[in-house]
Formats: sequence, structure tokens, C-alpha cells
Amino acid sequence: MKKIMKRNYKVLLLVLLLAFASCSFTAKTFDDPDKDKLLIRVITYVLQQGHFDPIDMNDEFSADLYADYIETIDPVKRYFYESDIKDFEKFKFTLDDQLKAHDITFFNVVHERMLKRIEEAKEIYTDVLANPFDYTIDEEFDTNYENMTFVKNKKQMKERWRKQLKFSTLTNYDDVYTEENRAKERDPSYVVKTDTEIEKEAREATLKSIDIYFNDNIDDLKREDWFAIYVNAIVEEFDPHTYYLAPKGKEDFDQRMSGKLEGIGARLTKRMDNIKIVELISGGPAWRSKELEVEDIILKVKQEDEEFPVNIVGMRINDAIKYIKGPKGTKVTLTIKKIDGTIKDVDIVRDIVELGETYAKASLVEKNNKKFGVINLPKFYVDFNDYKKLNAAKDVKLEIERLKAEGMEGLVLDLRNNGGGSLPAVVDMAGLFIKDGPVVQVRSTGESKEVLKDRDKSITWDGPLVILVNEISASASEIMAAAMQDYKRAIVIGSKQTYGKGTVQNVLNLNNLVRNNSNGDLGALALTTQKYYRINGGSVQLEGVKSDVKVPGRFSFIDVGEKDKDNPLPYDVIDPADYTVWDNYFDYDQTIKNSAERMSSNEQLKLIEENAKWVKSKIDDTVFSLNYNKYKTKLDLNEEEAKRFDALSDYKTNLTFEPLEYEKQLFASDTTDLKEKRERWYTSLSQDVYIEEALNVLEDLRMSQGIKKVASSVKD
Repeated sequence: MKKIMKRNYKVLLLVLLLAFASCSFTAKTFDDPDKDKLLIRVITYVLQQGHFDPIDMNDEFSADLYADYIETIDPVKRYFYESDIKDFEKFKFTLDDQLKAHDITFFNVVHERMLKRIEEAKEIYTDVLANPFDYTIDEEFDTNYENMTFVKNKKQMKERWRKQLKFSTLTNYDDVYTEENRAKERDPSYVVKTDTEIEKEAREATLKSIDIYFNDNIDDLKREDWFAIYVNAIVEEFDPHTYYLAPKGKEDFDQRMSGKLEGIGARLTKRMDNIKIVELISGGPAWRSKELEVEDIILKVKQEDEEFPVNIVGMRINDAIKYIKGPKGTKVTLTIKKIDGTIKDVDIVRDIVELGETYAKASLVEKNNKKFGVINLPKFYVDFNDYKKLNAAKDVKLEIERLKAEGMEGLVLDLRNNGGGSLPAVVDMAGLFIKDGPVVQVRSTGESKEVLKDRDKSITWDGPLVILVNEISASASEIMAAAMQDYKRAIVIGSKQTYGKGTVQNVLNLNNLVRNNSNGDLGALALTTQKYYRINGGSVQLEGVKSDVKVPGRFSFIDVGEKDKDNPLPYDVIDPADYTVWDNYFDYDQTIKNSAERMSSNEQLKLIEENAKWVKSKIDDTVFSLNYNKYKTKLDLNEEEAKRFDALSDYKTNLTFEPLEYEKQLFASDTTDLKEKRERWYTSLSQDVYIEEALNVLEDLRMSQGIKKVASSVKD
């Protein structure tokens, strides 16, 4: 399987090299002293020749690129004027022609104007923050920047900055005001600061934060950094998973693959102007804190030796990460905006995050005198240099064998929040549960499909199997769930649908495509080269995998899937593969019906659904009062409303989860806090309504297996 993936990469690279060799490029072209033009030349050619579904670079493409690039560099419309946009609009339908001619005039014009506007912005925010804010005035601020238009003059620009800065300072004001009241409660003799003093302190904190943002980040950006943003805007027009890695970004990517991360243990992304958490690394400091969750927005970052936090709203993600990361043992305070709109400070002690914590782990639980196993798999990992040494399939097989040795009668494979990973690993893992046969179909543009099969006739586990998924389960997770569902090998419990990512990417080192390059490192391109399909012929692209038993979750009403991204590839179908449904004595249809009935009357799930709807309503509410009393009243009301969902965290089952024997032995000589990490996991399992139902389903499957065996024997 690994050979197949290497072969596909080598074939792609060969095709691109041959394409370059057969076109009109000359050696002189490759020695072009203008690195930017060379990069455009290479990028556009790779996209057209290597992308799974290359799009026409026409006027429509040009208009989309124009709009997306402007939004990328000025998402909150606080730099450019309406007159700037009118100047830029002459390029709106010519960017395709520029790219074909390797012309970067549009970038140069916009970049020069942007640098000018940034210098003007420094004067504006300094002037605005020199004067007190009046929080008794009734005025509002809308954080939905898409509703805004570009301003016409400097007066309007200053007013825009004033409102944005007043809103940013409002959270500082509330923090200081609240801390003053707490100090008074602790010590009745404490002299509380006046409103004027509180306002000044809050405003000075905002000024320091924005000074740091401009001086340490914006001013440090070189022309090549800005150009990388432009290149990324170009490639993202093709699909959301094709992206450019500038030389520095490529170094960071390689470091993430090396096995260790130093920081809080969270993967971040930038959406609009916000830095958002998209993954918590199992066992890492953020995960251990139990305070952070996927979809949380990080507003501010404060170091333990600094008085004021840095506001990272609007900051480039790489710059924001510089503040969040740090040496092991140091403390960082994150100001977090939860998905329900509430804001809280979370203290995290940084640590070395071993990626080993993202590996498969197992637990045993006893229910009605029967033992069941739970395996949690955060991702489909693999050692790309030595597949046999480390891969998720190998580890899951080992955990299954250990569980079987301790009497397991049913297995839950938990793929919730699993964002995917290695395609070979998922094919091998599916093979643990079936005799042999196809697992997934892969297709490249203009080529016949390739059916990836399990060829090992041995079966590691042939008993009852449940797979748990949610809206964040993506890619390889979807392949696994879909294959087991198509074979009727497992019952899938979870969200209405999974993430919906049905594409495969290859990371191309662009330097390999240019001979005798004297222009420096060109970076790399993560390129969508294939789509994969279920063995029944359907794609998971956009549609995801629809659970057999659908249950509400915290993401049920939030836009988090592939269908909510810009420029996703379409859903389509191909011919099914030749496969045979699992032949065993499980009554899947009745078991699914029983589970659905239980879930429909489960009070915990009803409360989860109510909470998800409430959270969605808070996300949609983007207008905030800049009158402090009204702002505070709204915050207090939200906190009061949120209290009715406290019962969600109080939920407990009567189940006790235990370590396997080999881990008990490891605990005795543990020097890595393994026991503590596992105990935290066991506690969370015992409070998990989805795990509880998965075990109920395993019981039903075992019972149906016995009934059908008896019926079959009587018939014979």
C-alpha cells in the first residue's frame, strides 16, 4: 500500500517534469532573477497539470481571486478606502491574463497601497487611543465584517477604528472592573479604582497590545511574506485543501511531522479575523486543562512575566502562534471566546507535546457481567520513513489482541474528532475486521479508478463492532466508517453526517521542478491530486458519512464541514467495487431501530441538542452594545442562560473503565504521567452518553447474534 502511494507521487512528479521539459521554457527562464515571477510560473503550471480538477483561469476565476485576496489582507475593512477599491477594480477581470503572463502588477499595486495604509493606520489608532472612551453612550458595533462597506474618507476611517478599538477595549474594561470588585470582596478596606482610572488602564492595555501587533508582526513582514499570502489566495481558488507552504512554512510543517511540539498542544487556524482552535492534541496541556474546546476563539495572549495581554484578533496565524508557543514549564494566559459567546481567561502551563499521545489507546469496561473494549484513535498516523515501525493499523491490531486476551466481547472504535491521516493505514485497519476485499476507491483526473484492497485473509476481530463519529471526523475516518457501513460490518453512531472531505493531497517540493535555480527556496505546494470513493460508488465529498444512529452533538447546528468551505470540489459517484456484505449472525436493522428509540427519549441528548441550538443563536448574534451597562447585562444574561446546561457536565454513567494489564505494569514505573492521563480519559468515558449507548448497541448485537444462531440451527 505504501508503494502505491509512493508510486502515485512519483508518477505525478514525473508528469510535471515532462510537462516542463516539453513546453517552451528555457534554461534562461529558470534563471529569471525575479523569484516572484518564477514562483507564479511554477505554481500556475503545477495547478493546471497536477490538480485533480483544474479550473479555467478565466474572467470568473479572476473576479473570485480579486475578491478573496482583498478580503484576505483587509478582512475587517480597516485599511483600504472606497477609492482604493475603485483603483484596484481595473484588475478585477485581468488577473487570469496576468497569471498566464507571469505578471504580478496587481500584487505590486495592492502591496504598495497596503504599506501606505498601514502607516496611516498607526497614526489613526494612536490618535484614537489617546482619548477616553465614553461607555455611557448608546452605540453598537457589528462584528460581522461582511456587512461592512469600505469607507469613503479619513473621517469615516477614524470612526471605524474608534468603534473597533472601543469594542476591543470594552473587554479589558470589564476585566479590570470585575477584578476591582473581587479585590473589594476579598478586602473590604480596598479602595476601588474610579471609572476614569479603569477606563484609562483598559485603554492603555489596548494600546500596548496593538503596538506589539504592529511593531513585532506587521512591521516584520517582508515582501516575500506578503507575496506568499497572494500565492496562497491563488491556489485556494482551486479547493480548500490546496495550499502554498512558503519556505518558512515548509520548515514548520516538517517540524510538526518530526514527533514533538512545544507549547499548549492545540492546532489553530485563522477564519476571518479570528484565531480558532480546530484540534486539541490528546494528552497535551490544552487537552489536560479541560478548559479549551474545538471552535474556541483565542482573543488575547498574556505571558506570565508581562502585565498586559496581547490582542491577537486580526493577527496572522504564524504571528499569533509565536505568542502562544513557548518553552516547557512557562505559563500563558489565553482569553477565550467560547462558541456560546462567553469570554473567559484560561491558564495553560506549556509542555513538550509528544505526538505519541495521539496514538491509539484502549480501555476495558464491564457491563452486565460482559467485558467490552473501547479504542480511541485521534488520527490515522504513520511513520512515513518506516511504515512497519509505526502506523495506526498496527497499533489498533495490538490493542484488539490485548483486549481479546482479557475477554472482550464487543468493541467500540472511537473516531470522533479524528481528522484523518494515512490512506495506507486506514486500508490496513479496515482489514482487521473483514476477511479481505476492497476498502476504498481512488481516482485521478483522466485515469481509471484504483481499488485499494485488504488482501490479508486473517481477521483480528469478528465480533460486534460500533464506530463513533461526529462532524469533525474527516478523511481517513470517513473511509473507515464508510467501508464498515457498506460491508454492514459495524454500526455507525454519531452526527447526521461526518465532515465530508473526500480528497487526497500530495505535498510537492517546488524546488524539485526547477533545475539550476539560483533564486532561492520556492517552498512547497499541498496539492489535491485525487478523490476517493466508498466501495458502494458514492463519494464522501460534501455528503460525509451518514450515521446509522443519528444523535445530536455540540456541532449539530454549526458550519464546520467541507460543504461550508469556499471552493469545495463537488460530490459525484462512480461504479461500485465488487464486494460482499459481511456474512454473520448480527441483526443490524433491529439493533439500529432499538438504538434510535433509546436515543430519541434520552434526556441528556435532548439537553445536548438544546445547548447546540442555543450556541448557534449566540453565534448568529453579532451586534454588541458599546454601552458598558448594556454590554455587561447581556454578558450576565448569557452566563445565566448557560447555567441550565451545567447538567451536561454533571452527567455520569454507572460504568467503570479500567486499564489493560500491560498498562497497569507501565503505571508502576511511569515517569511520563501516563497513569494520570489515562485516569482523566477513563473519567471522561464514564461521563460520555455516546459511549454509554455504543455499549448498549454492542449488547444488542451480541444478543441478536445468539438469536440468529439458534434460528439458523433450528432451520438446518
